[in-house]
Amino acid sequence: MLIFGILKFRLTLSYSCFLTRLKISCTSFHSFLTSILGIMELTENKLKQRVQRNILTVSVLILVGKFIAYYLTNSVGVLTDAMESIVNVVAGAISLFSLCLSKKPKDQNHPFGHGKIELISASIEGILISIAGGMIIYEGIKRLLVPTDIQKIDVGIYIIAVSGLLNYLMGWYSIAVGKKYDSIALVAGGKHLQSDTYSTIGLVAGLVLLYFTGIAWIDSAMALIFGSVIIITGISILRKTTDNLLDKADINLLADLADTLNRNRKPEWIDIHNVKVLKSGNSLYMDCDLTIPWYYNIEQGHKIGARLQEAMKAKYADHAVLNIHLDPCNIFETPKCNKCMCTDCPYRKEKFVAVEEINVTTFIRNEVEFSE
Repeated sequence: MLIFGILKFRLTLSYSCFLTRLKISCTSFHSFLTSILGIMELTENKLKQRVQRNILTVSVLILVGKFIAYYLTNSVGVLTDAMESIVNVVAGAISLFSLCLSKKPKDQNHPFGHGKIELISASIEGILISIAGGMIIYEGIKRLLVPTDIQKIDVGIYIIAVSGLLNYLMGWYSIAVGKKYDSIALVAGGKHLQSDTYSTIGLVAGLVLLYFTGIAWIDSAMALIFGSVIIITGISILRKTTDNLLDKADINLLADLADTLNRNRKPEWIDIHNVKVLKSGNSLYMDCDLTIPWYYNIEQGHKIGARLQEAMKAKYADHAVLNIHLDPCNIFETPKCNKCMCTDCPYRKEKFVAVEEINVTTFIRNEVEFSE
């Protein structure tokens, strides 16, 4: 009996130790998981700033290299590329500032956050690009009328070619990160860098031609061509940012939203209309009218609205805020019974024909209600 008691005591002690270690392990794992999630959140918030900071640093180095090339060659074509790099540096600094400011949390004066500052910075970048293009064209015309001697073209070709490759790689990386985290500032900056690369390719080709032919007007002609390309790029960026600042409807976003709701549709969602979406940085603020059976009480209506919010959260995580206005189905001039999937409706007046697909057209429709 004594031996049995000792064994029982040891087993109990071992079991208690096992539970204690298990609890400690679970607590440690939970702490580890929480730390990882915190790092992921920190990465998403800080990554865009880090990317832009790296781009700005490399842009400054490229700017110095291009002005060295201009000093050595005295080529107006090289000068156009150097002036474009000035725009890159200034726009990059503005973009970095906007990315830092856009991550500030909502406050009493900014209930939608500070995300639209990215659009303002991208607009400034578009304006600066267009101005740089105009200055390049002016300098090209000036050199065309008053030619100057060009020297050490081979050195200029090497420097400009390397800077063009760096610009393209930075632009690709900026666009990739910008699309992943829905940052219009990074996407605009990346497209700007890549457009700079395309003009650099043409510039290098022109310098090679100039090097072998010695025809002076080729240098000015390159400046006129690429100055025009740069202006077009700036106007394109400015138009897109202006549309977003004016909250122009994003048809692609609405179509994606409609597809999500169709795949998660519930029978009680008779239709969804009068949809409005406002974008602020990578956040979406949406309003919609959801038509439900008229005889549902407030609690039932709340649960239906919650299901719609869950479908949106599954798609857009915490980046979407949805406000829902519930409409009873019997207040509209156009009957809803033939589109309603609620088979157990005790008040049906018409036979069910087919469900109305949710799409961009139904989204923007503002249903006519009975006047009182």
